Amino acid sequence: MTTEILINSRRYEVRIALVENGNLTEFHLQRPTEKGLMGNIYLGRVVRVLPGMQAAFVDIGLERTGFLYVDDVFIPQSELEQRTAELEPSGLPDVAEPVRSERRDSPTHNIEDLLKEGQEVIVQVSKDPIGTKGARLTCQITLPGRNLVFIPQTDHIGISRKIEDEPTRTAMRELIEDLRPKSVGFIARTVAERASREDLEADMEFLMLLWEEIQDQRPKATVPGLLYEDLDITLRSVRDLFTSDVDYLIIDNEKSYEKLMQFVNTFTPQLKSKISLYRGDLPLFEAYGIDAEISKALEKKVWLRSGGYIIIENTEALAVIDVNTGRFVGKDDLHETIFKTNMEAAKEIAYQLRLRNIGGIIIIDFIDMEGEHHRDELFNFFREAVKKDKSRINILKLSEFGLVQMTRKRHSENLNQMMCEPCHYCGGEGVLKSRRTICYEIFRKISRTSGHTGGSTVTVRVHPRIADMLLKEEEPTVNQLEADTGKRLIIAPAKELHIEKYEIIWQR
Repeated sequence: MTTEILINSRRYEVRIALVENGNLTEFHLQRPTEKGLMGNIYLGRVVRVLPGMQAAFVDIGLERTGFLYVDDVFIPQSELEQRTAELEPSGLPDVAEPVRSERRDSPTHNIEDLLKEGQEVIVQVSKDPIGTKGARLTCQITLPGRNLVFIPQTDHIGISRKIEDEPTRTAMRELIEDLRPKSVGFIARTVAERASREDLEADMEFLMLLWEEIQDQRPKATVPGLLYEDLDITLRSVRDLFTSDVDYLIIDNEKSYEKLMQFVNTFTPQLKSKISLYRGDLPLFEAYGIDAEISKALEKKVWLRSGGYIIIENTEALAVIDVNTGRFVGKDDLHETIFKTNMEAAKEIAYQLRLRNIGGIIIIDFIDMEGEHHRDELFNFFREAVKKDKSRINILKLSEFGLVQMTRKRHSENLNQMMCEPCHYCGGEGVLKSRRTICYEIFRKISRTSGHTGGSTVTVRVHPRIADMLLKEEEPTVNQLEADTGKRLIIAPAKELHIEKYEIIWQR
């Protein structure tokens, strides 16, 4: 299988496509005017503490305040008691000590004991603002490198779950333990499996120096203010996507190419031979068919090869996916037809979740199957199909009605949120009033008002599509309305009107 990273870089927009075996599997986008915040570190100020939610709102200098949950800020009890004893009764230190809790359901500390309004706190964006929600924040700072993730305030060693070989995990844990200073933590990324001792040591040194620089900025920073900005999307693509499984990276902008090569020369010189500058006549994404794939990924309906299809509906916190047989009628066994459609849909849904970056709560309505063995087989197949996804996924057992409930962790907006905006016609509802409904609204309004107006004529200005229905299909009703009201109706098409808007002008 061939894996490629394609980067279309322009001053106004950078687009990154991860292509596996000719298929677009991940798409990332960054625009300077809509730059993501995840990974940025801020010196913020607590503006509101919410005991009922065990959370706080923190001003980090953005339009909306960030959200900080208690388990992302609490101090171990022994340390808390010691510090509290050393303080005046008025409160805690200016900057809270960040230590992460392992439990989310029942926090072991109260937010009001840890944070006070007006308190300064160093926070990192763990999830970009999505929809109407502000950024999700954490005090547990993490600095990702090529092979390691540095956790400066936690004494912990972690190994990527994708490194499954137990002897390899043990050897890597021992190596990191031997290299790291005391009282700081590191997590080995998947690419670290092939890294040498020197690679890990260089990563550690760089990340610890970076953390020192961030801390040095704190006394000089304004509150609220930015202390550290994460790498731009082009360099992040090398850090996060350019694993040993990737065969090559192609970029179509010479200036960005030079910047990328400087970064690679410093941190991963072994990747230089896999990077090339695109010089083709056709635009890069057009040459590889990526633009067409992106357009398809914005559509609600996705056709399956068999003739069935899935419908994907997104809300701010929930996505619903409906599976239908469509044109697929099978041969002679209804149960097999339904089962084959569901299996094909399961593979496509796993692909679409990753491509569209759909997150939060997801409900999948598979076609109902009577056989329990078919339901079990479908569930196991779907669980295998999502294993390539880098996001954390939790799937509940398929219900008797064919419903699958699942969650997929999201850190940023999905494809629709990034590239689309609410329809200015329907206001994001997704539907408009039918032409006939609008016609009948007009009839009712004229009937209701005609007795209170003088004159013999009424002019109705409407969108041309409404005018067409009034003059043709609804002509008998218009004639009857004229007879009932004693008014002559003049239908005047007006292109500039919204299809749901109309004007009724009475002759005085």
